[in-house]
Amino acid sequence: MNTGILPGHARAVVVGGGIVGCSIAYHLAKLGWTDVVLLERKRLGCGTTWHAAGLVTTLRDSESQTRLAQYSLELYGELERETGQATGLVTCGSIQLAMTPEKAEEMRRGCAMARLLGVENHEISPAEVKALFPLAYVDDLVAGFHFPNDARVNPADVTQALAKGARQRGVRIVEDVLVSDVLRERDRAAGVRTAHGDVRADVVVLCPGMWGRSLGLQLGIDLPLQAAEHYYLISEPIAGLHNKLPILRDPGRCAYAREDAGRILLGIFEPHAAPWAVDGIPREFCFDEIQPDWARLEPHVAHAMLRLPILFDTGIRTFFCGPESFTPDHNYLMGKVPFVDGLFVACGFNSLGILSAGGVGHVMARWIDEGTQPIDLWDVDVRRILPCQNNKNFVVDRTVESLGIAFQMHWPNRQWETARDVRKSVLHERLAAAGACFAQSAGWERANWFARPGQEPAYRYDFGRQNWFENNAAEHRAVREAVGVFDQSSFAKLLVQGRDAERVLNRLATADVAMPAGRVRYAQFLNARGGVEADLTITRLAEERFLVVTAAFTATQVHAWIAQHVPRDACCVVTDVTGAYAMLNVQGPASRALLSSISTTDFSNTAFPFGTMQMIEIGYQSAMAMRVSYTGELGWELYVPTEMATSVYDRLIAAGPAHGLARCGYHTLNTLRIEKAFREWSHDMGPLDTPLECGLAFTCAWHKPGGFIGREALLSQRAKGTPQRRLVQFLLEDPEPMLTHNEPILCDGVRIGNTVSSGYAHTLGACAALGYLRNDGGVTTEFIAAGRFQIEQANRVYEARASLQPLYDPQGSRTRS
Repeated sequence: MNTGILPGHARAVVVGGGIVGCSIAYHLAKLGWTDVVLLERKRLGCGTTWHAAGLVTTLRDSESQTRLAQYSLELYGELERETGQATGLVTCGSIQLAMTPEKAEEMRRGCAMARLLGVENHEISPAEVKALFPLAYVDDLVAGFHFPNDARVNPADVTQALAKGARQRGVRIVEDVLVSDVLRERDRAAGVRTAHGDVRADVVVLCPGMWGRSLGLQLGIDLPLQAAEHYYLISEPIAGLHNKLPILRDPGRCAYAREDAGRILLGIFEPHAAPWAVDGIPREFCFDEIQPDWARLEPHVAHAMLRLPILFDTGIRTFFCGPESFTPDHNYLMGKVPFVDGLFVACGFNSLGILSAGGVGHVMARWIDEGTQPIDLWDVDVRRILPCQNNKNFVVDRTVESLGIAFQMHWPNRQWETARDVRKSVLHERLAAAGACFAQSAGWERANWFARPGQEPAYRYDFGRQNWFENNAAEHRAVREAVGVFDQSSFAKLLVQGRDAERVLNRLATADVAMPAGRVRYAQFLNARGGVEADLTITRLAEERFLVVTAAFTATQVHAWIAQHVPRDACCVVTDVTGAYAMLNVQGPASRALLSSISTTDFSNTAFPFGTMQMIEIGYQSAMAMRVSYTGELGWELYVPTEMATSVYDRLIAAGPAHGLARCGYHTLNTLRIEKAFREWSHDMGPLDTPLECGLAFTCAWHKPGGFIGREALLSQRAKGTPQRRLVQFLLEDPEPMLTHNEPILCDGVRIGNTVSSGYAHTLGACAALGYLRNDGGVTTEFIAAGRFQIEQANRVYEARASLQPLYDPQGSRTRS
């Protein structure tokens, strides 16, 4: 029964009144959603918003997070004029410090990407750092990086400004209302339940802050985050300080500093953090502080104060400890909740909520209003989360590392050190005994490379060739010249069954899956705008049974996408069978001879064509063998029941020496596929990239009955001629440099794109990359042939060859040999 405090219905209900919840409500209202209700359990901003430092620094780790911060900076400059509510915005700029050549290299790479996105920045000398921030000790610095347009705000004031702007547009904000449940009708959110009654709604948006995990568990949603102690101190007044002093970010000392009303605010991101309230946040928490652990923090504080030596002679007015929540991969949790229509979430901002909130509100409101995300947000999309990553012990243990990760070195291929060994292949111990160096993906421990006898299977990080480069080269050559075996058991495997399974999948997939049993199709799932939502293979096992295989980290996304599009009257069931099958990928020109030596199956082109599946026998076991390739070579993927996988693997390894077999890791899979210009979802394509732009139009069955989702958008794009933006392969002319991603691409000296993935093409003899180019006249073969292309990295420019066709085996003859 509704008490009258709340309306009985709203178009949208936003749960949580921190800065993110207020921003979403504000932006929904700006889009015309005037019938919006925001419910806050206590007071606006009383969780973690109120004690944030208010830094708005625009260089972030990814393009999407940089875009969010850029929008926030612009919005916060307009809010006060719009609402009359002060935001405390001060455009003071920021400086990131580099104490080592390695940190300077990392920053130069990031700054090149930032300039491509319109973030002004300049490398400055230690003397120039001193001139901008006279109190700073600079004798231990290699360089500084100045961002003149960065700013600081008062988080509480910004929250109130957003709330005021929302109210002015008709949003109803009600405090002291605890949401106890989300109402559901079948698979759709239908409103919320409170002590004051139910509010029915078309859309529910959860912005629960550090309560996210506990609320998610109650609702059956995986929102892995954990609160941790987060510290800063405020000094006594210091003569000469003014509010235009830039923000100092000092990764080498795990600290940041800014002026605060004539004082210094010094914040600490210690490398080993202390999780807080692991058994639940106190129910009455509201503008509360945590009792600080001075003994634990004193060494970190002393280390940080070396940057501002005056603090040793200045009193400390406040030593503050408050909670901040952190996620296991240090990325946000936002977007559409999988398996539940009309339910969205935004939380887990890892101490970056203030600088991101404006942009988050903007893109979330558009996502809700338009039905698809307006920018590529996969790195923060909640659909990347798997249930194993929401385990309490996992989240708590990872938080120890996650809090300080932003201030650590961002090495290529850096691996998490905490909360490991979550998921293991049944072959894990055999791989370890063979020298595998493991890395974690979607909770899985996967062999990235194999050490030689006497070599330690561990990473030695570097921005150039890392210690596994020669291992990768040997594995790569084995696949190109002989045969390699990969354990890809982590790949997600979804069994789609039922009378209408073909109808459901054929509507989703670009390819035509109305095919005989035993055929395999490579396909994408598209959104209504033609953007790629998933990249996968579909195998017809029987009349009413299909196997969908996709990358491990997209398991939830793909499962939810299929489930979301099963019509109510359809007989179609999706089951995750990933754990039921190991997958051994046998690739290379000698793969046919190797498999023929241990199986009675005829693996010839005539008997076993490319793109087909057969049941085969190996020893005493049976396996589904699919003739497909992600390496550009002849090969088969073997799907073996897990309990039988070790014997099949042992048989392969025993027969291998006669055929030049090498054990291979995921780094080699990556270098092979980039050399062949094969795409990977989330790097080379995503929800904003169409098959015409990323070179996958060949998967589209344009004339199949019923079409496919996104077809009309593609036809419209195709009618306009060659796309103005396309994915292109590049090969450096210099064999020495190592690329990563997000490097600017120059054509005749003008930046017209950026790389999205890279790997060393050992057969071609240099680093290769995939990257998008934009040209108003279309990215055509003629345009590519006429241009001089270079790739910029850390203030260096490398000459590169560009091609719309794969530079390795452009006709694809080796996979069909």
